[in-house]
Amino acid sequence: MTLEDKIKKKNIKLTTARIALIEIFKNAKQPLSYEDIKLHISMDKATFYRNISLFEEEGIINSFESNDKKRYFELKLKPHAHFVCIECNKVECLEDLDITLDGYLINNVIVNGKCKTCF
Repeated sequence: MTLEDKIKKKNIKLTTARIALIEIFKNAKQPLSYEDIKLHISMDKATFYRNISLFEEEGIINSFESNDKKRYFELKLKPHAHFVCIECNKVECLEDLDITLDGYLINNVIVNGKCKTCF
């Protein structure tokens, strides 16, 4: 089942703005902030956050706040950890870090430290 099919199954209308957001997230290699996304889309901030909020409520998008107080967003595909550099605020996905705990549903794990460049 494609992501678009999952969205339709949740009765979310696929507007032009929503399709554009989904395409950006599908092509992203890392979580994105509003500042990252606004460079690639013609959408006002209120429309962006209204759509993101809907996607979060429906379990399509996952978000977390970084050290720099920016909110980062990504498709909610599988639970994984994120590394946030305390120097440059770079955000990376840590796919190889096992974050399963019996009896718990984990949404986010944030690991802080210095990235390879800042270390």
